[in-house]
Amino acid sequence: MTQPANLYCRLRAGDEQAFRTVVTRHQASLIAVAQAFVRSRATAEEVVQDTWLAVIEGLDTFEGRSSLKNWIFAILANKARTRAVRDGRMVQVADFAGETGEDTPAVDPARFKPSGAWADFPAAWDDLTPERIVADKDMLARAGEAIASLPPGQRSVVTLRTIEHMEAAEVSVLLGISDANQRVLLHRARAALREAMERLLAD
Repeated sequence: MTQPANLYCRLRAGDEQAFRTVVTRHQASLIAVAQAFVRSRATAEEVVQDTWLAVIEGLDTFEGRSSLKNWIFAILANKARTRAVRDGRMVQVADFAGETGEDTPAVDPARFKPSGAWADFPAAWDDLTPERIVADKDMLARAGEAIASLPPGQRSVVTLRTIEHMEAAEVSVLLGISDANQRVLLHRARAALREAMERLLAD
């Protein structure tokens, strides 16, 4: 049995440790995505709580057509949209698009290869290994702050693509945006995060 399937079975069996594992793994990302719809962290946290309740109540109806993670985020998106409409604060797709419409690019296009990959890396990144990042609590905290400071759409897209490892098409459907908009939001978010990390490493 695969790890996700085993986790699902444990959840259905009422394993509290399994539930804590899932909450710990996705809580921050769920809040980040909810904020793209409701624009208030307090409301986003309430939406996430409603999402977890719906997950618990709906485990028996989960058919496995998508991953457990994607199913949870789909519930979150539906809950967030419903709450936003109820509160009269619905974030429209156009609001996300507005994050991509600035005249000045987030980063010099010359720093990218035609494929979209970075053309170069800061010299200070030469010894920047995953182990070093994890060990450096300050760096992790600053990276988290940089993500939190992004506009809602950018924050949601980079969270889902980079942290939750969702496919581009899945993110577009979840957020209700076009593939092109998703790509631009991701590009701008990653560019902003790179610049933030460059400043951190230069300190």
